[in-house]
Amino acid sequence: MSTMTPSQMTKGQIDKAVANYRAMLEKHSKDFNSEAVQTVLGQPEFTQEQFDVFRKRVEVISTYIVRKVKVNRTQTPREAINATGRVQYLNDEVVRDMPTGEGEEKEVFLVSFKKTLTPDQLEQEVEKTGFVLADPVTQCALNEQDPSLADSYPNATQWRDKTGKACYALFSRWGDEHRVGVDQYDDEWDGYWFFVCFRKSS
Repeated sequence: MSTMTPSQMTKGQIDKAVANYRAMLEKHSKDFNSEAVQTVLGQPEFTQEQFDVFRKRVEVISTYIVRKVKVNRTQTPREAINATGRVQYLNDEVVRDMPTGEGEEKEVFLVSFKKTLTPDQLEQEVEKTGFVLADPVTQCALNEQDPSLADSYPNATQWRDKTGKACYALFSRWGDEHRVGVDQYDDEWDGYWFFVCFRKSS
């Protein structure tokens, strides 16, 4: 089977997005007061808000959710979990031996397979799509920096302990409770989860 990797936005698509937006502004230019427009253009959050709307619409129909993450590799696994500020459901032994990963800046992909998978099958699917599962410390940093991420994209990663047993870290919301769980795993993953991954080359 061929390896699938997500293609990035093209220059042509960027040009089209800018042209569409420009055409919309030109069409409605008479509806806006110039001084008010100048004030809005000077607000630093304005561009980010526009981009966030665009990104959310694209993510709704995308197989992959992409994020840039800064990771504090000086933290212990416990400190990385604590920094997320979430309600904890932890196996202390598994936490102690969590892989910590490497690299202070990472590009991560949240990948949904939309089907039930055993731990072995998950690893096979990740391999086929050209990714590797992210370390849980990077996952913690991802959810610390975007606390609402798991509301829309409940996310997990998986690794093997020294005995070969599958272990997991997962972030989700149950009612008003924002949760993080770390433990061993011998059940099946359902299609609900997004898995935190790196490209193989990263």
